[in-house]
Amino acid sequence: MRCLVTGAAGFVGSHLCSELLEHNGKVWGVDDLSKGRQERIAELMENPDFIFVNNSIGESAALSAIVKEVEVIYHLAAVVGVKQYVEDPARVVEANVCQTAHLLKLAWQYGKKVLFTSTSEVYGKNKELPFVENADRLYGPSDKDRWSYAIAKSAAEHLCLGYSRKGLPVVIVRYFNAYGPRADSSSYGGVVTRFISQALRDEPLTVHGDGCQTRCFTYIDDIVDGTVKAGHVPEAEGRIINLGSKRETKIKDLAEMISEIAGGKKIVYQPYREFYGPYYEDIPRRVPDLSVAEQVLDYYPQVPLETGLKKTLEWYKSEQDFI
Repeated sequence: MRCLVTGAAGFVGSHLCSELLEHNGKVWGVDDLSKGRQERIAELMENPDFIFVNNSIGESAALSAIVKEVEVIYHLAAVVGVKQYVEDPARVVEANVCQTAHLLKLAWQYGKKVLFTSTSEVYGKNKELPFVENADRLYGPSDKDRWSYAIAKSAAEHLCLGYSRKGLPVVIVRYFNAYGPRADSSSYGGVVTRFISQALRDEPLTVHGDGCQTRCFTYIDDIVDGTVKAGHVPEAEGRIINLGSKRETKIKDLAEMISEIAGGKKIVYQPYREFYGPYYEDIPRRVPDLSVAEQVLDYYPQVPLETGLKKTLEWYKSEQDFI
């Protein structure tokens, strides 16, 4: 199958490109490298079935030529990272909504299937757990910029569903806290890789808040497996599907697990305001209902958290340039 992956040099995008090529597909990868890293796809560049285009998906001519050639579009390009949300909410909304709208117009023009990657952030502060795909969404006030990402992704979902109702084959998947090799380990990245990079630099692991907030961490192999299935299974079209793990973990417990496998590291606590500034609001719990993924995709996460953390730590040990 001929596929386009936007955000191909990103964390999930690079792994997805690898998996699609393993399925004997031909893959066009588009990334403007504003956050993506070409090192993530260095090996793929040697594969004749992988064509990398260093460009923004806002560039109509270049993108239009690719869309004509492919059968499925995996749209992963986005501005992500909680620190990004509070520092530049305008960019978050513009990139995640406007670029998605542009891509959907091209997909509609040429009749191409689209898989859109959304996020568990869209559930906001809803306290009814686990989150089912048709649950209500509850967001905080507009002056808390952390909600810019959730609202942007929600708006993009509505765009996708609008085109779906016009007849375009569209699938929406919502990721729950993906982690693994190649993830951003900077202050803009996810908590797993931030802890790992701190541990490998022999720094204290910094927990924000009291550490009692929970997440369901999902190893990258499981995320990619569900994404590929969602792009291929006809029954997924027109649906929103959670992809994640059911295991709920407190952030302070995550820090202790990583400290232990890293040989014992100090753990410190930092108020949210000191790291994110005054425009942040946290979500205390986030747990997915995976019934739809199980029924439609035969999706069952295979990698236990302990195993995934060890594999991720070992990879970063061997790839110091990513720390």
